[in-house]
Amino acid sequence: MRETEYLIIGNSVAGVNCIEGIREVDEKGEIVVVSEEGVFNYSRPLISYYLGGRVGMDRIFFKNEDFYNKKKVNLILNTKAGKINVEEKKVKLTSDEEIKFDKLLISCGGKPIVPPIQGLKEIKEGFFTFTKLSDAQRIIEYIRTNGIKQAVVLGAGLIGLKCTEGLVERGLKVSIVELADRILANTFDEEASGILENALKKWGCQVFKRDTVVEIEGKRGKVKGVILKSGKIIPTSLLIIAIGVIPNLDLVKNTSIKYDRGIIVNRWMQTNVRYIYAAGDVAQGRDFLLQKNSVIAIWPVASYQGKIAGLNMAGKRTKYQGLFAMNSVQLAGIPTISFGITNPSGGEDYEVLSKKDERNNFYRKIVLKNNRIVGAIFLGKIERAGIFSGLIKDKIDVSSLKDELLSDEFGLLVLPAEYRKHLVRGEGMEV
Repeated sequence: MRETEYLIIGNSVAGVNCIEGIREVDEKGEIVVVSEEGVFNYSRPLISYYLGGRVGMDRIFFKNEDFYNKKKVNLILNTKAGKINVEEKKVKLTSDEEIKFDKLLISCGGKPIVPPIQGLKEIKEGFFTFTKLSDAQRIIEYIRTNGIKQAVVLGAGLIGLKCTEGLVERGLKVSIVELADRILANTFDEEASGILENALKKWGCQVFKRDTVVEIEGKRGKVKGVILKSGKIIPTSLLIIAIGVIPNLDLVKNTSIKYDRGIIVNRWMQTNVRYIYAAGDVAQGRDFLLQKNSVIAIWPVASYQGKIAGLNMAGKRTKYQGLFAMNSVQLAGIPTISFGITNPSGGEDYEVLSKKDERNNFYRKIVLKNNRIVGAIFLGKIERAGIFSGLIKDKIDVSSLKDELLSDEFGLLVLPAEYRKHLVRGEGMEV
């Protein structure tokens, strides 16, 4: 049986940053990383650009083999962790090997949601999800091999729309099917979603809202079309299901590790078992704005949580301060950023400021509570959005700045002098 001081399950950004955190404190303790994927690592936000041909394999990796060598990491690829024995501090791999650990990080991420759809079980070719590099590679190969010209994407969240973008750049006509009343319903409001929907239509995409796929038509195991709840039939040889991901809790089920929507962690990224930690899309950690534990499945959160977990695993007591939802992507040629609470409920005391120029694909929305910014949406002009993110993190009272917040000229010089000094000293946000 192999033994190690630190065992990390998962080799994406949370796992990699955990390595960094451990090595800041402990240069010698043995680290073993187990990954079910066959590559060193890659930037998940870039897989849509890889699908669209905008980046190659040489640009999709954020750490190469040399990183693991320098950090003295034993990396096990193409192998899945199968079972955790919490009491004996052991993990059994699907290869039947067992690894005994002193400290364990679970950072196995999320898994795609695949709803029950009539006819799906009979489909062998033409159906894909879109959360991993291998998904993008298999989609590209299928398009090339079968001469695919059109596709249906089920789901108009960030995953679905970034996949759509990659398919359009590859020359396909895409039909988007979304159950909600608008695209990006969890991220944007009606105004922002409307601007992006119009841009997608100009790209040649069809958008079907308040609808979903209820049946897949196939021939000899291949996708040939989909039937929507509305009764519409869309011929297609390629179906991408991208309605979202859920934390991959398979490892902790039937163990004493507590979980809710994700694995519950404290401010030190520990689970209820003191020598087991969790980080990234599988973890339910502190939400800065909501002041409760939430799953925030985004790259910056996974990066931050992984680093904090590594520091604490190696003995440097470091508290996770929490982050909030944030996304920065370009969709249909329009740069966008959103963060925090973008769709406040009507029952609470929120104030909303907004400005819109639909003809120029411009929209700005600021959400305030108790004169402090708690959320924002930017479409079109996003250059100074980082300032707003910092104002959220630093809980700055902006009551004297309200008339300036929507201005194109809003910037550092508008901020109070004392706060500007705080930024220059490097204690605040990065802008």
